[in-house]
Amino acid sequence: MNPLSGLYAITAGQLSTEGRLIQAVSEAIAGGARIIQYRDKSDDPSRRFHEAQQLLQLCHQHHTTLIINDDIDLAAEVGADGVHLGRDDGNIDSARQQLPKGIIGVSCYNDWQRAQAATQAGADYIAFGAFFPSTTKPDAPQAEPNLLQRVKQELNIAVVAIGGITAENGAPLIDAGADMLAVVQGVFGQPDIRQAARQYAQLFN
Repeated sequence: MNPLSGLYAITAGQLSTEGRLIQAVSEAIAGGARIIQYRDKSDDPSRRFHEAQQLLQLCHQHHTTLIINDDIDLAAEVGADGVHLGRDDGNIDSARQQLPKGIIGVSCYNDWQRAQAATQAGADYIAFGAFFPSTTKPDAPQAEPNLLQRVKQELNIAVVAIGGITAENGAPLIDAGADMLAVVQGVFGQPDIRQAARQYAQLFN
């Protein structure tokens, strides 16, 4: 099965402060998350290192992919499966030097030229969004489903849809070409994380 497909669950920062991170991710995987992205914007490198280590062990026990958000060094230190790069998070070449066999994903927002450049530079997947209003990034630019359709027609690369995606509005994005649906609050902000993840995972069946 393609590792770059299905529910792509992104951790929320408050999980660390509440001490719920590992349990919450375990529940998301049990519900069907195929990819976990560790996203923590705090400035506590020791905790982030230990959490990333724990998450990698958990993910590999369950044949799930672990991506580190924004931090190439951390991804390399813990041996994560890959890294996700935003606009200000380093470039694909430096990521590839540190993660020669790693998965490299790139945020492309609603920027087709950025998607083309990332593909040509050797990214493994690109991400577009926000497709819907997002509580995680309320100022994110609006992306349209035709971007997903263009990827399938013009670029040979896996593509993620992100931003305000729910189990109710996600299916048309898959139909348009999304290989993965990336979700933060829709999974980790719910009272029953496992059930929330399951509802997204079922969209891919």
